Amino acid sequence: MPLSARDRELVALGAAIGSNCVCIEYHIPKAREAGLSDSEISEAIRLSDRVRQVPARKVLGVALRM
Repeated sequence: MPLSARDRELVALGAAIGSNCVCIEYHIPKAREAGLSDSEISEAIRLSDRVRQVPARKVLGVALRM
């Protein structure tokens, strides 16, 4: 079953945040067009950022220990 436009934009938001891509400027309006509310977009961005921070914290911990 193909993903809906909403689902595709949620994935795109997560990928954009995870890769620090400025394409987020494209995907936020597209997410709105797909029917996502500002609160849903914000929640997706916050969750993506929390996931992105995990490896960053681990690398920082290793660097500080060394």
